[in-house]
Amino acid sequence: MSSYVGLNQLKEILTRVDGKGYKAYKEIQGTYIENLIQYHLDYIQADPFANPSRIRVAISQRLAGFEPETYYLLHRKVGLEDFLARSVANVLHGKQGKIRIDEPGQEILPRTAVKVDKEFVEVRLTLSLPAAGRTILGKEAAQILCRELPSLIQMAILKVDRTQLNRQLELCDQQQAIRDYLEREGYVAFVQDGAILPRESGRSNRPLRGDNLVPFLSPDSLRVSIPVPHRELPMTGMAVRPGVTLIVGGGYHGKSTLLKAIERGIYNHTRGDGREFVITNETACKVRAEDGRRVEKVNITPFISHLPFGQDTEQFSTEDASGSTSQAANIMEALEMGCQVLLIDEDTSATNFMIRDARMQALVSKGKEPITPFIDQVRHLYEEHKISTILVIGGSGDYFDVADCVVMMEEYQTKDVTQSAKEIANRISNARKTEEGMKFGKLALRTLSAQSFDQLRGPKVKLEAKGMDFIQLGTAKANLRYLEQLVDPSQSRAIVQMIRRVSQLVEIQQVSLREAIEQVFMEIQKEGIDIISPYRGKHPGDLALPRPFEVAAALNRLSSLYVASVT
Repeated sequence: MSSYVGLNQLKEILTRVDGKGYKAYKEIQGTYIENLIQYHLDYIQADPFANPSRIRVAISQRLAGFEPETYYLLHRKVGLEDFLARSVANVLHGKQGKIRIDEPGQEILPRTAVKVDKEFVEVRLTLSLPAAGRTILGKEAAQILCRELPSLIQMAILKVDRTQLNRQLELCDQQQAIRDYLEREGYVAFVQDGAILPRESGRSNRPLRGDNLVPFLSPDSLRVSIPVPHRELPMTGMAVRPGVTLIVGGGYHGKSTLLKAIERGIYNHTRGDGREFVITNETACKVRAEDGRRVEKVNITPFISHLPFGQDTEQFSTEDASGSTSQAANIMEALEMGCQVLLIDEDTSATNFMIRDARMQALVSKGKEPITPFIDQVRHLYEEHKISTILVIGGSGDYFDVADCVVMMEEYQTKDVTQSAKEIANRISNARKTEEGMKFGKLALRTLSAQSFDQLRGPKVKLEAKGMDFIQLGTAKANLRYLEQLVDPSQSRAIVQMIRRVSQLVEIQQVSLREAIEQVFMEIQKEGIDIISPYRGKHPGDLALPRPFEVAAALNRLSSLYVASVT
């Protein structure tokens, strides 16, 4: 279609193609305008089993009426777009219709589902056009597009609950105020008094419900009061100071639950999540062992050196990393991208990477052991590079010697036991010898080779994300299963497109992995997340913004990655 017409004309076309072969649906592709609302049918599926059709509904701000104060600040814009996407999803729940939106989860993420600016509120939807086999059901399609869709927009956008919207925007203001406070005062994380940390299950990100829940309560010695807008009293909770913080306690007493909440605190959460005010430094990275992962020219010498047969660890590569080498690589890759806080749980760590006790040191001398355990480098990390660590540990009191703060979880209650831990460390002698060098050393940067992206050249290259676990770019694949701070499949889809953009930058100039990713994020900051989509200007696809760390982690696991040099 070359001219803009109204929904009546769309209905006429759908009536005319009723009963024809499915490809006749292509006739409806185009733009329709009705009462200050534009209906853009950007992509019409050619087959009932193909990807759903993509449509955008752009509502003029003259009709929608969202004031500039609701979207001029970035954190408010993200909150507004998130709220409207949830509003659309709520209207769609329980309906048998075939319209869908990329529905947000517990986190409030920048995503492409809704875009708000001074001119329009644009809702991005998908629609499986109805058919009987491969025969068009045109009248049913007309009911969906010409009646159900306008009704959906009326209920979800034009009649949105402004009181609840204001509450969401106030929540975002408060979360931003806490982030600003942490940065200003130098803390690395904050856990609000009264927060509900446990989740429904290991597979669910929703808060646990029930009568036996224990709300979080900070120890007096670690409690801070933070002034936040939209409430009279300051918000209180536990502030985690920079340095080395241990979370200790018996099994099943809440250690990992607390760390998991801190781990997800890099994102803002929706009201009712229980962790709305668990806020963490946005550069915090959860690292773990990852047996079998590929590693490409990573400098792991702070942790592993002098391998048998003279294998190089300044530019260490392997197709099948062990637990210790993978954990070392994961740490060094996070630091390469600017991580300032490491989050580690002993349950998902390689034991020999974390500690070597005195008896093992006596049996296997340092000269025969290439691993310098994390316990001997954790203080160097902080003292040389100001990189803090929050560590869940239940099996080694040797870490008391290197800790700045020790928090104990006891029946889900939090206690500051730093003084007791230090007294025990002084009272009970430790026969273990420190295996550290004089310093941690510099953090390397790796320069990417354009050869990494040879498989992306060509007219029909497969770019795909399979949930949060796998991505595929041409013939290259990456396993993202152990990226624990990746929380939404739409982030994986965005990562695929961001790597595509990185490949274009590398073609133009020789840049480091970090520089390439930072440049992509600068483009997004300037133009919005739509810019990474190959369909920019139309429905961009269902994308949500990941962090630079997860994009780098995906690149590092890409089977075709090739590093040209290390500096």
